Amino acid sequence: MDFNPERPIYLQIIDEIKKRIVRGDLKPSEKLPSQRELATIMSVNPNTVQRAYKELEDAKIAQTLRGQGTFISSTISLKELQNELASEALEEFLTQMSELGLSHGEIKELLVRSLQERTE
Repeated sequence: MDFNPERPIYLQIIDEIKKRIVRGDLKPSEKLPSQRELATIMSVNPNTVQRAYKELEDAKIAQTLRGQGTFISSTISLKELQNELASEALEEFLTQMSELGLSHGEIKELLVRSLQERTE
């Protein structure tokens, strides 16, 4: 995974896990790699993964069972998680377009044109 140096790594790990859940790569009740395993896989400090897992637990996306590991929550709402990620991506996109000086109308026009090109 290539990390963005402008954003904390633990947040990027959280986002990656959320995306994998929404795509169906990780399923509710599925066990996540141990903190050390994931740290090795991602070439990061184990404390970084520990913080990511803690945040996922606080958000009720994951749960840790003593002696068994960390699991994706069985009660997670995939639709809510998908909407959350989509809203974040859209907000980032709109901010970047506004920083380029585009009006709402120009942004809308750009989106419509891009969507049409994708369907052709």
